Amino acid sequence: MGKINWGRVLGGGLLAGVVLNVWDFLINGVWLKNDWNTAMHALGKGDMAGSQIAWFVICDFIVGIWLVWLYAAIRPRYGMGPKTAAMGAFGFWFVTLWFRLAEVAMGLFSMNLVLMSAIATLVGMVLAAQAGAWQSWGVVPWEFRPGSLQL
Repeated sequence: MGKINWGRVLGGGLLAGVVLNVWDFLINGVWLKNDWNTAMHALGKGDMAGSQIAWFVICDFIVGIWLVWLYAAIRPRYGMGPKTAAMGAFGFWFVTLWFRLAEVAMGLFSMNLVLMSAIATLVGMVLAAQAGAWQSWGVVPWEFRPGSLQL
């Protein structure tokens, strides 16, 4: 098993972070914005402000780097490719899902809001992992063979 190329992990991770930030803006800043603001008001908090959003931006870059590192770590066992990147993203999402569900159990957020956000997050993480793997190792979401298109 070879060493992890940290330059590639960082480069791909930053691209994955950009993908996550754009995705999170579309999901949480546009689609679920009113739902999140209602939930925050129920907790006695105001609407999301710039300093709070800055933390989410930083966290998305950290998660992007983590996703690409995870891909690099599991690649020797599962092979190079988009399926491996998606498996890593799913594994990370599955672990973090339980923390999100704990927020529901504590009465912080509604199950509906957390599930909508969690499902959208899964899609975003898979897209980000694919982008990071592509940036770092030239992985594409399909492999063309004459006469077939395999995903």
